[in-house]
Amino acid sequence: YMFSETNLRSEPITAEMAATRMEWEPVAEITQFKGDSETHPSLSPDDEFADFETYTHYIQQNAPEYAPVAGDYVRSALLSGLEIENRIGANPFAFGVIGSTDSHTGLASAEEPNFWGKFPRDTTPFGKTGGWRTGSGGSLGPNGWSMSASGLAAVWAEENTRESIFAAFKRREVYGTTGPRIAVRFFGGWDYDGAAAEAGDLADIGYAGGVPMGGDLTGAPAGQAPKFLVRATKDPKSGNLDRVQIVKGWLGADGEAQERVYDVVWSDGRVADANGKIPAVGNTVDIATGRYENSIGAAELSAVWEDPDFDASQNAFYYARVLEIPTPRHSLFDALALGIDVAETNHPATIQERAYSSAIWYKP
Repeated sequence: YMFSETNLRSEPITAEMAATRMEWEPVAEITQFKGDSETHPSLSPDDEFADFETYTHYIQQNAPEYAPVAGDYVRSALLSGLEIENRIGANPFAFGVIGSTDSHTGLASAEEPNFWGKFPRDTTPFGKTGGWRTGSGGSLGPNGWSMSASGLAAVWAEENTRESIFAAFKRREVYGTTGPRIAVRFFGGWDYDGAAAEAGDLADIGYAGGVPMGGDLTGAPAGQAPKFLVRATKDPKSGNLDRVQIVKGWLGADGEAQERVYDVVWSDGRVADANGKIPAVGNTVDIATGRYENSIGAAELSAVWEDPDFDASQNAFYYARVLEIPTPRHSLFDALALGIDVAETNHPATIQERAYSSAIWYKP
């Protein structure tokens, strides 16, 4: 798997290996055609949005049944990085994140209504019906509907030049989406006030008062918790925004990494229940036509959020996750084109597209 705690010789990662890995691999792919790699329900059971575009297939003949492990997913790798750093003094998994397509058609189409599939045979709805066998006489494996119409890499660069873009990758000021062109700003600091969230010069305030996504936050003032400035703006050609969340991972006193997802800002004036859970945003998708309405959700969401559970002695990371309202998945469009029930695709009719920022790391 991707994020092993040992090298190819089964030797534990050393500080030298960790430094080399971060020099050459400052960014990882969090989402693409073969599913989403943020996390998995079995690894993040308390995350209600963890079950998203999971790709439960090994790409090999006579493959065993897929069993998710921590090293397969980005969030668990970030958590593992904290534990490794605690042992050896270096973090091999302090990477930023992007999305990409992994298309084999030469077409970089990551939008649900414009998805041409992973392979040439998937470029028509009927072509997606076929899958490959897992072995001689084995069960039918994934098909074109198993693929996700994902993802995109987003870069905060000063200039549209190769040098500036590569510099942004190296400093991890990048993020990924599952297809929509959602704009995400994410900063961490100690002194942001609430007015910053609505400011026209939010980015200037963010840089002046802290670090952007991909940065390290240090020097906690006595008695203060970090504050995070976040703004998400919808893709004009996609769904409105449901909510913005911040995912936190931290190293407990026992050396074990833990995680929690916080709802930071959400649309439509919804009120949390007694357990702090925000009600679902709703769903306007018409299964009979494949159309939806942006009558729910918000065009933009922004906030300043302060960690209510901060412990200045604990290493931690924070990243933003932005969710759209439900919109039609490519499996629904194809079902309509083929005149079949979407249930026959064995995949959902709708999808909540999303964006993931690179993390900000807190170091005591």
